[in-house]
Amino acid sequence: MTKILIWVLLWTLVSFALMGIDKWKAIHHRRRIPEKVLFSTAALGGSVGAMLGMSLFRHKTRHWSFKLGMPAILVVQTLLALAVSWGSTFVR
Repeated sequence: MTKILIWVLLWTLVSFALMGIDKWKAIHHRRRIPEKVLFSTAALGGSVGAMLGMSLFRHKTRHWSFKLGMPAILVVQTLLALAVSWGSTFVR
């Protein structure tokens, strides 16, 4: 369980940082981080960080794919976590 929490924390930090970096790049007309990278880091466990980054940096908040996609990823991750948790409870 500890390894999973560390995994999620690391991807949360990465996702949050990438949202901030991409916002900075957008403001300064630099080469952007591909959206598939932002979604991939969220899907790997960083959905909370991506959503916090969207909110704090006011980044990608007009894009419906992000407005709906990031919460959808979080819901799926939460359901998976509950399923794993319930499964380990029944195995004991």
